[in-house]
Amino acid sequence: MPYIKKVKIPLLWLRRHTSDREFMLISSVLVGLTAGLAAVVLKTLVHYIHLLLAYGNRLLDQPYWLVVFPLIGILLTVFLVKVLFNGKIDRGTANILFNISQKSSMVERHKMYSHVLTSGITAGFGGSAGLESPIVVTGSAIGSNFGREYHLNYRDRTLLLASGAAAGIAAVFNAPIAGVLFALEVLLVDISITAFIPLIISAVVGALCSRLILNEGILFYLGQEEFFEAGHLLYYVLLGLLAGMISVYYSRMALRVEELFEEYQDKVYRRAIIGGILLGLLIMLFPPLFGEGYGSITLLESNNAEKLLQDSWLSFFGTNEWLILGFIGALALVKVFATTITIASGGNGGNFAPSMFVGACTGYFFARMVNMLQISNLPINSFSMVGMAGILSGVMHAPLTAVFLIAEITGGYTLMIPLMIVAASSFALVKYFEPYSLDTKKLAQKGQLLTHNKDRTILRILQIRHLIETDFQEVAPEATLGELVQVIAHSRRNLFPVVNASQQLEGIILLENVREIMFKTEKYNSVIVKELMQKPPALVQHDASMADVMKKFDESGAWNLPVVEGDIYLGFVSKSSIFTKYRKLLIKTTNV
Repeated sequence: MPYIKKVKIPLLWLRRHTSDREFMLISSVLVGLTAGLAAVVLKTLVHYIHLLLAYGNRLLDQPYWLVVFPLIGILLTVFLVKVLFNGKIDRGTANILFNISQKSSMVERHKMYSHVLTSGITAGFGGSAGLESPIVVTGSAIGSNFGREYHLNYRDRTLLLASGAAAGIAAVFNAPIAGVLFALEVLLVDISITAFIPLIISAVVGALCSRLILNEGILFYLGQEEFFEAGHLLYYVLLGLLAGMISVYYSRMALRVEELFEEYQDKVYRRAIIGGILLGLLIMLFPPLFGEGYGSITLLESNNAEKLLQDSWLSFFGTNEWLILGFIGALALVKVFATTITIASGGNGGNFAPSMFVGACTGYFFARMVNMLQISNLPINSFSMVGMAGILSGVMHAPLTAVFLIAEITGGYTLMIPLMIVAASSFALVKYFEPYSLDTKKLAQKGQLLTHNKDRTILRILQIRHLIETDFQEVAPEATLGELVQVIAHSRRNLFPVVNASQQLEGIILLENVREIMFKTEKYNSVIVKELMQKPPALVQHDASMADVMKKFDESGAWNLPVVEGDIYLGFVSKSSIFTKYRKLLIKTTNV
């Protein structure tokens, strides 16, 4: 990146004349500044695309343009990805987690700008997705490549990667605490207290960038005047449980919609057109689905929900209170379709802002329904705010981030208790049904996800195909004892697989079991290998999980087990090689 290149020479001097700790602090400032500026560029790009589309005839006020623009944005995004980035930019936070666990925290250089460009176009033209995941990828790429440029080790490079992500989140919301907590909850799974300082510095610098450069019309901010009333405690608990159920629905439905688009993976333009048309139809019925949705959240907070229904074709049925309530409830359910269609069809964005949108709708729906049924008199804007924390906590599996983000964007901590109640209730319910977040579920299924259980994490990372040893001397079952002795004489192993002409494993021979007979030369031609071999204590399939392999080692007491594909012999895996690889990965995955 040009900014990094310009500061390379003085930083090389600093690298030589400062301690590692001092250089990390300087690096965190620069990474935070760069990631903050990237967030400013992204938010500004989306803002001015909206202004450009609305220029003159106020196109955004015409429902038919709301249908067309998202399709144009998705097609443009697909075109740019195909032409500039070889058809692949790897969307989402899950990709950064994959880079941390599988690629030594090395993130491709083009991600320092590719996600800003593509997500800006997608959201600017009305794609129903958030900008937070793209800015997390961008900030992470900035931190990772800064660390690569100055040859930092894996631990420091990972810390700068997380610092860039924290700065991006902090800049987008002007919420430095939420940025730090996001990095800790989502990206860093093993953390020491010393890592807080670079994260805090980067997050503060990123937030300052957006605060100094962007005006309040671009930044998302909600004023809060309500206070927590203890009498509403039960209703907050119920809202938390409702948010948990909606979060489970959101996560599962998103994955199902993604599966529908998988058959079009190689037909990118057809996929974009289908997705764009479907998204346009949804926006025709529900105009608030256009774009990120922060404007709609603001209307809900100010109790002006009827304005959300005005441009919809559903307004034909009137604007009575029950219709408005049903419309808001429907928005909470259909937002997941709009967001997933936007991303799965080729657009770039994330589920962070959509989760907040769904949360605001859920909180508003719950409080207004209770009020309309005259069960109680709940503050609607407070419930809308804490609803955002509930869905964000459930979908992203980041309750601390959710609590402090909403507290920061409301400008105070007067709702801290209900925020914690709703976020915790939602998270507890979701965790029971969905052990992994929406962004990490697929990685977990592939065994590529870092977790807080380091033993389990490393066993998932280890794969049998990388540990197969093939230097064992094979013998045929029809070979004589004399031929076996010749093989033993030229081998450094004490174990020999018996493999037939079809490469099928029939048994094994242990040196200790033939040591006595191998010196009886009179039996060299009369005894064959098939009479001496024994059944292996266990077989390991080539695609078995490392947890299953270690269980077989424990049960059999063996130090070497044959690896097969079906019944075809591939080699052996040894307990010692697994332990050696385990120790290396244990050091590698100790972030800070």
